[in-house]
Amino acid sequence: MMQNSLKTVLLIVGVILVGYGLYTAFAPETIIDAGPLQVQSKSGLTTQSVITIALGVVALLAAVFSKKK
Repeated sequence: MMQNSLKTVLLIVGVILVGYGLYTAFAPETIIDAGPLQVQSKSGLTTQSVITIALGVVALLAAVFSKKK
């Protein structure tokens, strides 16, 4: 029972971390918003977003490869 709930939590956390990392890597950031003029910039892959994605992948792999008792 405990193994199933841990696996579920790891899957949920992994999906959230990967999704958030991808969002922060590819979502445009508004730099200037002055009336009709709006300038946006894409930050691309930063160290923080790569680490977030990597932690999510590790959590997903841990959930997939956890042993059943």
